[in-house]
Amino acid sequence: MPSLHPNILMAFSRRAYERAIDETQLARLAAFADYDWLECDGWGIDKANDDPATIAALADRIGEYDGLIVCHGAPRIDGPMLDKAKRLKIIGELEGDRFAARIDLEAAWARGVRTVDTTNASSYPVAEWALGLILISLRNIGAQFRRVIAGQPKDMNLTPYRGPLTGRRVGLIGCGNMGRRLIRYLQPFDVEIWVYDPYLSPDMADALDFTQTSLDNVLSQCDVIVCLAPLTPKTRGMIGAREIELIQPGSAFVNVGRGAVVDSAALIARLKRNDITAGLEVWDPEPIPEESEIRHLPNVFVTPHTAGLRSDGERNAWFGLMVDEFERFFHGHRTKFDLTPRSQANRSGDEPT
Repeated sequence: MPSLHPNILMAFSRRAYERAIDETQLARLAAFADYDWLECDGWGIDKANDDPATIAALADRIGEYDGLIVCHGAPRIDGPMLDKAKRLKIIGELEGDRFAARIDLEAAWARGVRTVDTTNASSYPVAEWALGLILISLRNIGAQFRRVIAGQPKDMNLTPYRGPLTGRRVGLIGCGNMGRRLIRYLQPFDVEIWVYDPYLSPDMADALDFTQTSLDNVLSQCDVIVCLAPLTPKTRGMIGAREIELIQPGSAFVNVGRGAVVDSAALIARLKRNDITAGLEVWDPEPIPEESEIRHLPNVFVTPHTAGLRSDGERNAWFGLMVDEFERFFHGHRTKFDLTPRSQANRSGDEPT
């Protein structure tokens, strides 16, 4: 059983510290653990710090700790590093390392070290905005907004127009942390939910009350299609011209995942027919080129990939979730945000295990 009042080391840059750590969350951590911070230079979502002095500094200290939290600027926690960490029981990636650049997961698992991450803290506000874009797109607010600012009268026969969300069928492409939070937000609208996600465990559909189905079924039979898929080698261009043609007239297409999951030219071509609407938080490429037609299509509502931003007072969301995880772990409970072979297969586009 994990020990109470463990020693925790945080290893990341000053910029990461100032971005994510505050006194409230540190006080929560101090209630059940002793902690230190090893300042590491550097920044990067998908790379580890390869500075020999920083690696040596961490290797020299890591054996003193039961838990480790890494983020931007941290060296890679690989087999040789872990061999110096005989007490280490859990590693947490605070933000951004979706592709295991800073943690050798196989090496950690082989040594019985739990691995978690809290990058999902940015998923929750995006899930809120996904709901907003659903409501906006069903009512073709892009076209209505343009009429208002142009001084035109309201159009009582605006097309395409689907109207209220209540009672509709909503299809999700991808159902990770963001999708599962969106399902919670959708429940008051009494919608039917279909999900395409080959990485979900079979019991998830029963637990969250949705129908697990194919990508083609989601695209062709839902009133609203919401893309929440991460960008991996397998998902790049996954929604191409054929898939976009499956969308039924009058439907709303929302993308809050990644722009490159969707063929931009094919989506523009379909939207120019003005028989569907779209709410787009992401695009390929970003920023949207000035000459792109997507800027001017009336049946589109576009936002600039900012839905995950939080106010200054909420910058501690990632660290708050991490403190929750470490508190659960060191009190003998199960962690919620484990990095597992299945989660990493999803992120890398490998076959689910």
